[in-house]
Parts: sequence; structure tokens; C-alpha cells
Amino acid sequence: MVVARRSRVITRRTEVDVLRIFIGWDSRFPEPADVLAHSLRKHSSIPLDIRYLKLDELGLNRTHDPLASTEFTYSRFLVPHLCGFRGKAMFLDNDMLCLGDVKELDDLDMTNFALRVVKHEYSPVNTVKMYGCPQTSYPRKNWSSMMLMDCAKLKLWSKEVVETQTGAYLHRFQDIDDAAIGEIPKTWNTLDWMDHTTKLIHYTNGGPWFDAYRDHPHAAVWVQARDEMRSQQKKRSA
Repeated sequence: MVVARRSRVITRRTEVDVLRIFIGWDSRFPEPADVLAHSLRKHSSIPLDIRYLKLDELGLNRTHDPLASTEFTYSRFLVPHLCGFRGKAMFLDNDMLCLGDVKELDDLDMTNFALRVVKHEYSPVNTVKMYGCPQTSYPRKNWSSMMLMDCAKLKLWSKEVVETQTGAYLHRFQDIDDAAIGEIPKTWNTLDWMDHTTKLIHYTNGGPWFDAYRDHPHAAVWVQARDEMRSQQKKRSA
């Protein structure tokens, strides 16, 4: 397994840190991760090292959880391990679209925090998730959908812990002091809505890559980003 060390780019004048971003990846619907990566790069003023959490590459030895709606339900917590418990990294669900410059997140002070998240107060209305699994409600729901992490302070998320602990333990950040969980501005993880302040929209109830959600109120902005990405891919392959 390749450990994602803090990436650096050497320029003529200086050495520049690269923000490591891990995107949840699901083999059933791979394109949303590509669209998110495209949108991140499009708006970023800093270099990014974007990687996908693909289960068949991670060696995660965990029994199947029937309540796990995606292939990255648990693998997200491997990020500190994959980074050798060094430096800073981000995790993002694949059902997101970035509309702002992630430098704003990279610039957030992590001195007193193990991680930063958008601290949602969220009670789902739907009874079924977009992948057909039962919807559940629990404390700190959606907090783990976007995490800015100081990997050195998250050694409790060892590979063994991620393989054996419950979803409740992991997603509720149990054994992490509340004071060590900082905030990310809410505009960076808006759940199924957007306005002129939105920096990142999260299609929690189902995105327009599903036939049933092609009429999502904010489908157009995702479709536009997808078409732009496909056009660029086509030009590169020509």
C-alpha cells in the first residue's frame, strides 16, 4: 500500500505544499468522484493531490455492513493511516460539487484541532438512502462527510480500529475530545440546497447522476460541471 506523504511541488522560487484530498469512490457510480475532482481543481488556487478511496486498493478487512450505503462508509477513516499519520489531509464524499477555492480550508488553523467539520444539525426526511439502503438518524450525522484532518492527532484511527469498530464509534468521533473537533464554515457543506454563498453543495438525497433525481433543484450546476469535464477529457484524448 502506498502511503500518501505530504506532497510538495518544487517551483523556481520556493517549495509549495500540496493539499491532499481523498474522495470516497464507489464502483457502482464512479463518475461523481471524477466530477467532484474536476470542480475542486477548477476553483483551486493551490496545487492539489487528489486520490480516490477504492476498496480493492486499500486492503480493508471488514465484514459487510448492510447499513453501509457506500463503499467508502468506513474507508474514509483510513485517511490518517494512509498519510502515515503525518501532515494535513481532507476527505470528501463523492456526492459533492465544489464551487469555491479550497485554499480557504487549507488556510484554517489546525493548532488546537484533530479535525474540522461542518457541524450539521440534520434529521433526514427520506427513509431510504440514494443507494437503496435504509436511512438512519444519529448524532453528528453528516459530520464525517467532509473532514479536514491533522493526521498526527488521529492515531486512534488505526487500520485495526477502522476494521473492527462500529459505525457509531467512527462516525460520531467517539474518543476524540469535543474540544479537538473544530468547525468548517457551513457554506462548505450545504445539504441539498445552494445560494450565492455556497462553496460546496452536497447532494445527500440523491444527485442528478441517478435517473430518479435528474430533476433535483440544483441538478443543472452539477450537469454543467460534468459536461465541462467530459469535454476536457475528450479534447485530451483526441
